[in-house]
Amino acid sequence: MESYLSFKKKIDEKLEKAFNQRNEILQAANWIAETIQQNGWIFTFGTGHSHLLAEEIFYRAGGLARIKPILDPKLMLHISASQSSILERQEGYIHKLLENFKFISLDTLIVFSNSGRNAACIEMALSAKNQGSKVIAITNYAHSKSVDSRHTSGLKLFQIADLFLDNFGEIGDAAIKLEGIEHTTGATSTIISAALLQAIVTQSIEILVKKGHMPELFNSANTDEGDKANEQLLEKYKSKVLGL
Repeated sequence: MESYLSFKKKIDEKLEKAFNQRNEILQAANWIAETIQQNGWIFTFGTGHSHLLAEEIFYRAGGLARIKPILDPKLMLHISASQSSILERQEGYIHKLLENFKFISLDTLIVFSNSGRNAACIEMALSAKNQGSKVIAITNYAHSKSVDSRHTSGLKLFQIADLFLDNFGEIGDAAIKLEGIEHTTGATSTIISAALLQAIVTQSIEILVKKGHMPELFNSANTDEGDKANEQLLEKYKSKVLGL
């Protein structure tokens, strides 16, 4: 089988497993719906490549307006990818970042980390829980179980979260072994996690509509009517959401 088809086969298998987490998907969707209905905020956070998931539902066509991504350029990849790996392991770094973000009991935090072992994701989850917020994690359960925590608590993300969903990735994320090279290739975590996340948000919107609560949704800014449709939401939330 050609490698691109091997990769598609892996993705199909992992998507099937991921979407069999029906109870977890519905619970996460209900918590998000409750948060939106009570005018709380959905916070999102990830480091390294997982920051892509923190942005996945932010200012998105058809997406909820009450999303607050916690985005720190130093924890992303575009300034220094190697430095971001150092900082995500550094205890205490998150506390300074959180000076600009406050959790309350009405809020829900979604944390993304494939390994779930680094201090940044662990301290973010602990901070939200300490303020009474719900914490949902999307992580790689097999990988996380196979490694030690890099936080002095000894905890990993799946042990802290109120609810976690598994992306069913390989240990090390890359899923395809090719003849003639030492390392595997074809990472799957972003694809599976993004699909789970969008599914959860879609389900939460259905829950809200069935309850008679019409959620605020962004339109695509690249449609002819998009800017006009988004104008009121931007005016309402731009001063409240960093990066909007």
